[in-house]
Amino acid sequence: MNCKHLLIALAAAASLAHAADTPGSNPSAPPPPTVAERMAQARKAIDAGDWRRALSELNTAARVEPRNADVHNLLGYSYRKQATPDITKAFEHYYIALRLDPKHNGAHEYIGQAYLMEKRPEEAQKHLVQLESICGNKTCPEYVTLAKAMADYKPAAK
Repeated sequence: MNCKHLLIALAAAASLAHAADTPGSNPSAPPPPTVAERMAQARKAIDAGDWRRALSELNTAARVEPRNADVHNLLGYSYRKQATPDITKAFEHYYIALRLDPKHNGAHEYIGQAYLMEKRPEEAQKHLVQLESICGNKTCPEYVTLAKAMADYKPAAK
């Protein structure tokens, strides 16, 4: 074997040795879950009221796809619905979702709900108007749900 072939063989061996030591490079290991799979797991966790698991799945999904409006919308929802709501984080993610997709029905509904929690029905009303415009009617599910929440809204006595 001449020097050139020896150098190529050594370089190939070093590359293989490095790849075997690199975390996550095990070819027999299953691939990490996709964002869609993480969202499906998060929805199951949400249905079960397991906010910690939902937030874990959704925060990982947001790191993988930071421009996914659906992920941010569900993050906002999860932060808002947990036992001790983190309304600041909820608003942060609703704003991101709406910046990414200004016509995101779910984000408009959920941010409207968050505004009602904060005793700001005038802000919720703005999102109800947006939903009517986006849907083209007052019958889409998000409009109906937010309209009902607003009709049921009664601010706490001062």
